[in-house]
Amino acid sequence: MKKVFIKVSLFNFLFLGNLLFSQEKGKIDLPEITFQADEQEKIYVEEIDPEMAKNAPTLTGSFTDILKTLPYVSVNTELSSQYMVRGGNYDENLVYVNGIQVYKPQLIRSGQQEGLNFLNPNMAANVNFIPGGWEAKYGDAMSSVLDVIYRNPSQFELSSQLSLMGGNLTFGTTSKNKKLSVLLGARYLNRNLIINSLDTDSEFNPQSYDIQTNINYKINHRWSVGFIGNFNNTLFEQIPHTRETNFGTLKRPISLSIYYRGNEKDRFNTKFGAFSTHFTPNNNWNLSLDLFTYHTIEQEYFDIEGAYLIREINPETGDASPSLEIGGQIDHARNDLDMLVAGVQHRGKYKIDKNTNLEWGISAQKESMRDLQNEWQMIDSAGYNIRPNHSEKLFLPGEVNKGDLKLNYAINAKNELTANRYTAYSQWSKKFFWNDAKVLFNAGARATYSDLNKELNISPRMLFAIRPDWVTSQLFRFSAGYYVQPPFYKELKNPYGVINKEVKSQKSIHFIAGHDYEFLMWERPFKFTTEIYYKNMTDINPYYIENVRVRYTAENNAIGRAYGIDTRLYGEFIPGSDSWLSLSYAKVQQNIDGQGWIARPTEPRLKASLFFQDYMPIYPSLKVNVNLIYASGLPNGAPLFTNPYEYTNYLPDYKRVDIGLSKIIIDADKDKKLNGFFSGFKTLSVGLDVFNVFDIRNTVSNQWVRDVNTATVYGVPNRTTGRFYNLNVNMSF
Repeated sequence: MKKVFIKVSLFNFLFLGNLLFSQEKGKIDLPEITFQADEQEKIYVEEIDPEMAKNAPTLTGSFTDILKTLPYVSVNTELSSQYMVRGGNYDENLVYVNGIQVYKPQLIRSGQQEGLNFLNPNMAANVNFIPGGWEAKYGDAMSSVLDVIYRNPSQFELSSQLSLMGGNLTFGTTSKNKKLSVLLGARYLNRNLIINSLDTDSEFNPQSYDIQTNINYKINHRWSVGFIGNFNNTLFEQIPHTRETNFGTLKRPISLSIYYRGNEKDRFNTKFGAFSTHFTPNNNWNLSLDLFTYHTIEQEYFDIEGAYLIREINPETGDASPSLEIGGQIDHARNDLDMLVAGVQHRGKYKIDKNTNLEWGISAQKESMRDLQNEWQMIDSAGYNIRPNHSEKLFLPGEVNKGDLKLNYAINAKNELTANRYTAYSQWSKKFFWNDAKVLFNAGARATYSDLNKELNISPRMLFAIRPDWVTSQLFRFSAGYYVQPPFYKELKNPYGVINKEVKSQKSIHFIAGHDYEFLMWERPFKFTTEIYYKNMTDINPYYIENVRVRYTAENNAIGRAYGIDTRLYGEFIPGSDSWLSLSYAKVQQNIDGQGWIARPTEPRLKASLFFQDYMPIYPSLKVNVNLIYASGLPNGAPLFTNPYEYTNYLPDYKRVDIGLSKIIIDADKDKKLNGFFSGFKTLSVGLDVFNVFDIRNTVSNQWVRDVNTATVYGVPNRTTGRFYNLNVNMSF
């Protein structure tokens, strides 16, 4: 009787059908199917090849440059490693490393401030992405899950990459008896050259480095232990001088000139550690216990004074109008955050039979935050302080406001917060025949409780897939579930810095239907996937977005809805190289306090993208990959403290092309005659990355500037970087 060995996902049992049912009808005796569950699996909702992520042009050094080419992910900046999925914001995404959730810094305001993302592509073995409708074993959020498994080296390895923006070094080794494996990664990033292509004349010093390790020791055939550690330090310094920005419309172009004094200095220091114990008494049981801690210390300090001129431009002559709107603005901040998350979790799996699994988990974690916030803004004209634009009454030109002079806004808060969070889940997976159709089924539930707001949530989830016997090249998928996002620290703090402990979890019901069609074209394999989805959201916590920072109102006073369609054609457009073409459309809306439906600040609408790899048939060692993205503009957002219903326009469309060229000089697997200096290399390649090939200045957000004479608030575009060339050298030994 025939046995079929397939690498199977422990993390998403639903999608095993892609390979499991590729055999002809009647050729499989289902009880004899054996799954090699001890290896990391290859079948998933969306798998990202770590090698592809390492070789693609990147400004962040993370996987998100590849994620941004997928249909589900919204795009508005190339400097940030954060991402938005199907209309959700940056805080609605879960990230796991080896089954343990990791966090990101909280105070980062702009992509320029961001350093290295936690995830190191050079250490990854598997990268899996789920844009919605995930299993109960994954945590509580509204948008997506990114699950990364770090690899265990089986032999000595040493690799390095050097570029104009920094470099990385990865070292791996194993003991002679193969019981101990050590993987160590170190990275350095300085994006000063690319940031200097912005339209602000500033002195920048953005530096970031991190050190990570993944250590595993197999005590015997039943017991093993592991440790993941990370230390990350980012420093951002800026001394702005001037800024010249033209905006407006063709009929009414406007020019903004700003002259600065002052500086900004931010620091983000994070540490993460997780110790794991694994016990497998036999082939049916798999048990683990994890102890983890995450600590971040963040500082955001700036004193920046700006004097600005707002002028209208004659569209025919290009000359500035003689009448000037003159104003001044002072921005001050002394913001400090010290956050500690520590906890313990147990995960278990029992194989009932070869086709049925039962999985469960329970965790408890303590969250402690200490936040000191002192931030204010003053707007001035000819020495007279202008009252805030969010005052109770709007005074017209010529009217006198006899009230006290006030800052445009002022936030002064000292918050100390401690909370305990408890979670548990259980899920059941089954594969079986329904007549002659092959079926995969997963059902489970997750519970979460926080002693801060005394809220208990139960989240049932279900996933179903079927491969009909009459068309084995197609797989039909459906998932539904109730997903909640319990408030973390940012969701509890309103724009004035006040903590509201009564904030409840945001809630969403997901309905997702998908279809996978596998076929041959040009005698090569291709796959076309389609997903339609609908999300019904309640207890929404409205927010403002400032570049990449999300500021919540700390109220559950809105409802929301999201629906759309995502399509992707994936395959070997060029033999031996995977490429894909993506197209998506979405509508994401919210209704705040019954005022009516408007777009959420992260509504993606239309997006088309292409990731293409190629090589020269005559010189296969010369390779190229192209990353092309077109996306309709996101909503322009609203200034802090204002009513979003008064700001419902959209940013300009996002258009970007990046190209990476590489030349393989040494490949020891193909060239066996290396000698001398080059005999020590396994691989050696050089590359040239061209970012923003057509020098298109996209708009990431608006800087809100007030005309002090008419009280008009202008949305001045904050534009992304220009064209930039980066040289890199990759080597391994």
